[in-house]
Amino acid sequence: MTALLESTSVSPTTRPARSGPVKPRWTFAGTATTVGAVILAIVWLVPLLWALDTSLKPEPETTRAPITWFPQSPTIGAYRSVIDQGDLIRWFLNSTIVSILVTALTLVVSVLAAYGFSRTTFPGRRVLFGIIIAGILVPPQVLIVPLFQEMTRLGLVDTYFGIVLPQVVAPVMVFVLKKFFDGISRDYEDAARVDGASRWRIVWSVMVPMSRPILVAVGIFTFIGAWNNFLWPFIVTTDPSMMTIPVGLANVQGSYGLRYAQIMASAVLGGLPLLIVYALFQRNVVRGVGDAGIKG
Repeated sequence: MTALLESTSVSPTTRPARSGPVKPRWTFAGTATTVGAVILAIVWLVPLLWALDTSLKPEPETTRAPITWFPQSPTIGAYRSVIDQGDLIRWFLNSTIVSILVTALTLVVSVLAAYGFSRTTFPGRRVLFGIIIAGILVPPQVLIVPLFQEMTRLGLVDTYFGIVLPQVVAPVMVFVLKKFFDGISRDYEDAARVDGASRWRIVWSVMVPMSRPILVAVGIFTFIGAWNNFLWPFIVTTDPSMMTIPVGLANVQGSYGLRYAQIMASAVLGGLPLLIVYALFQRNVVRGVGDAGIKG
């Protein structure tokens, strides 16, 4: 009996398990951060909701005073007009092809350049890397004229390569990946060399798999930038069949004048694919940005 009592007795250092859910501890800083995040989310969301609301209104209702949020007679006429007045399917296809090519080539070039600056030593490395960093400060508009002259001499106007190639070099992506590679231990490379791996094999079999989150984040940002790019595709394309979605929708807007419902419908149609892409890869983007901040 004594042994049984000793075995069932609670040790003075053992605390009974808590029953029920653990209540969150609210602090002033946490509450203020949450409230601020909600306010910023609302501020970001209001223009999107306003664009969607306006696109569903009849055209006369968009200029009616006082301004109302909800359309009295919802209609998709603005979307029909935009689709009927332009080759929307072709423009979407062009934007998809261009954005995928720009993203793939930018990742390949940026990974190789970042690895070279991070893991190799050669004469002029610091100077060359400084030039690349300085390239971040150069506005893309400054390069429009020489790039267009180069594309004209190469016969690449109104071609996919003419739209894609000038967008491939991204100094900021090289800098981000280089800083991330600097934070990866060299022990992994040494182990790969012991196994007989070449430098090329180390890049694609060691560095790239370990950098997958940041590569996904860089890829998403590059894809979004290529999809939204208006100025360069507008300059280098004259054939309507080669236009991307921003350029094509801008031409459609110019053809029917200032019609707010159709302008907002164009904006919704142009931004919808990006919203879908970001929703699918949101976790990867957040993780990649976090890892970049930790490693850099």
